[in-house]
This record gives sequence, structure tokens and C-alpha cells, in this order.
Amino acid sequence: MGSFFRPLATGSFFTGHMQDEMLKRARSMLSPCRVCPRRCGVDRLAPKGQGGEVGFCRIGAAPHVASAGPHFGEEPVLVGSGGSGTIFFQRCNLDCVFCQNFDISHRNGGIEADADELVSLMSALQRRGCDNINFVTPTHVAPQVLEAIIIARREGLIVPIVYNCGGYESVEMLSLLEGHIDIYMPDFKYALAAAGRKYSGVADYPQVAKAALVEMYRQVGPLTLDERGLAVRGVLVRHLVLPADLAESEKVIDIVAETAPGCGINVMGQYHPCYRADEFPELQALPSRPEIARLREYAVAQGLMRVD
Repeated sequence: MGSFFRPLATGSFFTGHMQDEMLKRARSMLSPCRVCPRRCGVDRLAPKGQGGEVGFCRIGAAPHVASAGPHFGEEPVLVGSGGSGTIFFQRCNLDCVFCQNFDISHRNGGIEADADELVSLMSALQRRGCDNINFVTPTHVAPQVLEAIIIARREGLIVPIVYNCGGYESVEMLSLLEGHIDIYMPDFKYALAAAGRKYSGVADYPQVAKAALVEMYRQVGPLTLDERGLAVRGVLVRHLVLPADLAESEKVIDIVAETAPGCGINVMGQYHPCYRADEFPELQALPSRPEIARLREYAVAQGLMRVD
């Protein structure tokens, strides 16, 4: 396989020139790498064996695709009759100790995919009747995702693009995605920095996630549904309720409602101990059903659109 990136033909989404400039800037963020807030500073563009480096995410120039296909387990506003066309990327820029996708997010694997291969996956999912293309954990490969989106749009992709991430995003990188992402679907995991440090390995999660949410909302606004009840544009936030209110969920909802009024929210009640959760006694319990129901009602009372 050669270099991930290839020259773009001129075309229009913004304009060909604007797209090329955005992609050029995005590529430059891979060397030294500052694609995500970890800012590892490694050279991800150098070929393997010629000084190519990887940072925390362990991914170089080419994304690793773990799986691709219609997914019917996403939020109803994404699924429709054809499913959400998910493309799962291997690895992640967070280190969540309770990760339910740890075999994908924290382990090596997947198949390297260049831009043309990503475009082929996107086109195949559209042909199968998927109602959107849902990039899962794209943060650490955002420049490569941007490349594929630009090419796919020029080649006839028309379904909405979903950016399904952990919320720990670089505002600079997000700004280069403007006009190319229809639906941002970030997690907002914690209201307190101490929880982010302990359970996801980053010391500044709340402030970074809030700044990212501001930028996402600036680009696409509140969640908008079509006549079928499917999302076509906007922000949809996910929040996983943890045992003993370790995430301070009510405060998370307050931050989301203040930052992105009218956005969608899924207050998720699916927590269960997995991956490294057994190292933390406080993560062995389950959140109560009444507490989850109360938080969902609280989110609606704050003006958010419930989509669970």
C-alpha cells in the first residue's frame, strides 16, 4: 500500500480550492501529530521503516478498519429501515477503563484502509440502503476521514455523515471538518476533571469536551429530523450513567443544555463492568433504573431532545 493521501480532483462542496486547503491543513496535523488534544507530536506520515511513528493511538498514516456494515443497535433517529452504515476504526485517543468496545478501542487489529478503500466502504453501505455513514471512533484518523468524505461526495455519496466520537476532540481539527459532517455524536462522559483523569486517562476532559461541543454546535446546530423521524443534521450527545453518580450526570446534562440547546441526548443506562473495571471497586455496581429514568426526565426538562 502506498501513501494514504492522494491528490484531489477539483470539485465542489465548499469549492475545490477550499476543500484542498482544508485537507492540506488537516494532513499537516499528522506531522507532528496534533490531531487530538493529546498532541503526541509524532510523525505519522513517514512511511513504515523510514521513521514513521505512532503516538498514544498506535495508528500511523493509514486508518485500521475493524468492521463495516449496517448497524441496527444505534439510536432510532439514526437507524431507519436500512440501518446506520457504521465504519468502526481500531484504537482510540481515550483510555476508558470500562470501555465496552475494548477489543476494538484498546487492542491492535483491523485492516489498513487507504482513501479509496474507505470510499468504497461508504459507497457500498449507501447502496445497501443505509440511512447514513457512521464513523465510529474517528478522532485519531480525522484527516483521513475528511479525505474520504471529500472524494465520496464528489463520486455521488448523498447520505448524511455521522461523526461518532468520545468527545475528546481538538477544536482546530473539528474546524477543518466544517461542511463535511452532518451529525456530530460525541460522548460527554464526565463533569469533573478528576473522573476523566482516573477513568479515561486524560486530565482535562470536561473543558476539552465542552469546547469541542461548542464548535460542533456552531457548525451544525440542534438536532434536526426529517419527515421519517431520522436525523439529518445537528448534534446528538451520548452520556453513559456510571455507578454512584461517578460522572456527576446531572451536571453533565446542565453543561450540554447550556452549550448546545435543543440538541439530542441519549442518557444511556447500559453500563456494566468490563475491560479493566474490576480494578476499581466503585465501578463494580450498576446504576439504578430509577436514577436513569430520573436523569432522562431531567434532560428533557432542560430542553434537550431525548433520543434513547
